[in-house]
Amino acid sequence: MTASPLIPVPIPDRVAVLIGSCMPAHVLRAEIEADTAVREVGLFRDPLCADDRADREQALSVLARANKVLAAHHPRLVIRPGSRY
Repeated sequence: MTASPLIPVPIPDRVAVLIGSCMPAHVLRAEIEADTAVREVGLFRDPLCADDRADREQALSVLARANKVLAAHHPRLVIRPGSRY
């Protein structure tokens, strides 16, 4: 995780824990789910077989559910596939 998408500066683990402690647990869980789903979606490359398409759609649905929670907490927390938050 970095402090800014424009200037990649690593955040120390203690600072990340401090930031995480200020957020509700369900928002943190949604952030982890969204990050995992984005990584999984990024693994699929064309051409996709039927099983890969189904797995990709599943990951996209997990991402959509997590983004609903994140957007309800703060609209700028939404994570999109291919984005470098």
